[in-house]
Amino acid sequence: MKLLLTSGGVTNPSISAALVELLGKPIAECHALCIPTAQWGHPACGPKSVRGLVAATTGFEHLTGLGWASVGVLELTALPTIGEQRWIPWVREADVLLVDGGDATYLSHWMRESGLADLLPSLPDTVWVGVSAGSMVMTPRIGTYFVEWPSAPDDRTLGVVDFSIFPHLDLFPTNTMDHAERWAADLDVPSYVIDEQTAIKVVDGTVEVISEGRWRKFRP
Repeated sequence: MKLLLTSGGVTNPSISAALVELLGKPIAECHALCIPTAQWGHPACGPKSVRGLVAATTGFEHLTGLGWASVGVLELTALPTIGEQRWIPWVREADVLLVDGGDATYLSHWMRESGLADLLPSLPDTVWVGVSAGSMVMTPRIGTYFVEWPSAPDDRTLGVVDFSIFPHLDLFPTNTMDHAERWAADLDVPSYVIDEQTAIKVVDGTVEVISEGRWRKFRP
């Protein structure tokens, strides 16, 4: 699987060019599935924000509103009840998975419960575009600072990549570089702090930062 891990989506020409390169064809020719599941695990999200993602309303133009050939919804909490013979073909037919933010531990839980996490290694050509928690879920840990789901046993996530991500740099009063430094100090893995104009591209283990904004890497 090819990863484009972002804080705020495809927000500038550099990130857009990276996405098209990963897809291998124009966005307008690609079929997407959006995954809203992480939103249900975060107290700041709910039906209105999920609708915004699905309908590509203002605030979601950098993810579902990019002009895809089609956009479908893949709700992970439903998958265990309908059988793999139905949903696995949907995933295999998609060019890209658009994975929204919320709580990364909740998303990690449902990726495992649904079977999607086990399917990912068999999707070498599929592109994963994560926003916030949709990016953080691919890391080994998110830090207790970002755990909002009350039932989360700890801050561990999928560990597809070997670094952690602190998103939304300077977007919120609680997401400053000082906060990021304290967050990184509690981790035992490398970490990236990224703003809304930054993405991390990962292909075959090679990591590339694409940015028209501000970012920083910390080492444990």
